[in-house]
Amino acid sequence: MMRFSLLTAVGLSILLGGCGGEPNTARYGANPGLPEQQRGLLPSMKIADPVGWGDMRPTVPQGYAITAIATGLKVPRQTLVLPNGDILVAEGKGGGDAPKLRPKDIIAGIIKAKGTTSVKGGDRLTLLRDADGDGVYEGRTVFAEGLNAPYGLALHDGSLYVANQDALVRLDYRNGQTRADGAPTTVTALPAAINHHWTKSLAVSPDGRLLYVGIGSNSNITERGMAAEVDRAMIWQVDAATGAHRPFATGVRNPTALAIQPGTQTLWAVANERDELGPDLVPDYLTSVRDGGFYGWPYSYWGKTIDPRVRPQKPALVATAIRPDYALGAHVAALGVAFSSSVMGGRFADGVFVGEHGSWNRDAPSGYKVVFVPFRDGRPAGQPVDFAVGFMGKDGKTRGRPVGVTLDPRGALVIADDLSNTVWRVTPNR
Repeated sequence: MMRFSLLTAVGLSILLGGCGGEPNTARYGANPGLPEQQRGLLPSMKIADPVGWGDMRPTVPQGYAITAIATGLKVPRQTLVLPNGDILVAEGKGGGDAPKLRPKDIIAGIIKAKGTTSVKGGDRLTLLRDADGDGVYEGRTVFAEGLNAPYGLALHDGSLYVANQDALVRLDYRNGQTRADGAPTTVTALPAAINHHWTKSLAVSPDGRLLYVGIGSNSNITERGMAAEVDRAMIWQVDAATGAHRPFATGVRNPTALAIQPGTQTLWAVANERDELGPDLVPDYLTSVRDGGFYGWPYSYWGKTIDPRVRPQKPALVATAIRPDYALGAHVAALGVAFSSSVMGGRFADGVFVGEHGSWNRDAPSGYKVVFVPFRDGRPAGQPVDFAVGFMGKDGKTRGRPVGVTLDPRGALVIADDLSNTVWRVTPNR
């Protein structure tokens, strides 16, 4: 009976999802059109249909080439290019003890699970090495293991920081080493109860004194109560030496990737916004992050647009809500961000790359690609440009899902794909 009910509900959700269309260009940028809120029995849902890449690969712009430099990994999520050109890959699949509160949570879980890998997370860092610089990463070693769903990575002056799902830890790093010398040292514990959003993103300040950790909410829209949201839906600022921390920015539902803008001290983030307001709400976003800034969750979105589901409201707090810099589109699930440079070629020299994991809650899927957001004078300017596509093919099959993106200063973009368990490398043709 339960199976019949679930299948019926899934079928209903697909029918309900028929009202969702492809997002138009007004849904991107600094001033996206925000449609009317839609609320129903179930959100729009689209079951992903994973298949292997076979002889296929993602498509990149003319003048660029893409290569799989590592396959058979254990859920690669984020990468870090080390000073000597080696690449560290954080492998893990986290999650806590979040109970399913409503029938729709059970249904959503089934839908989402169909679009993920069946491989168990590695709980490790793997090091990839291209010793002769020919683009083939023939060296592969486990750099550190016994971690707990590692995600965010950062390096400064011999200190390698790893954001596990429950703690920010530090390892010593010497240029060229292929395995960590010892167990990690805990810098500070991170919120891990329930862990509805388990990923912990990470960035380090240019002087290495401060670390920034993105911590997602424990719900879509406070359905577990505000007590479950203590220290969540925010970005922490952490003293690297002492582990002391404070809220740097709040009201960010799920800050999934962080980066410092080159030449500045400015922190930028991509964030995943709330669900169940329709296929075209709410836009995930890219934004600079202000010290002390409040970004709306749970009371409002895209600045001061009220979410009526939250009771009681806090109008005085909403009045301070900051509108993000750039809308990426609804439900694209942005999980990676990296600033570019001239090494990626003129068209892609000034801006950021964003890894979009892809939607599960739109009838017409969004995301499933890497986009480039062009900048001018240090700010986003213009429409996003597709950079690596084909992770979901025109046949509706899903072959990969991008997560972390990392610039290799030697002239490449590194993309982690946690569905096919592959790391891709995109280079300009020379």
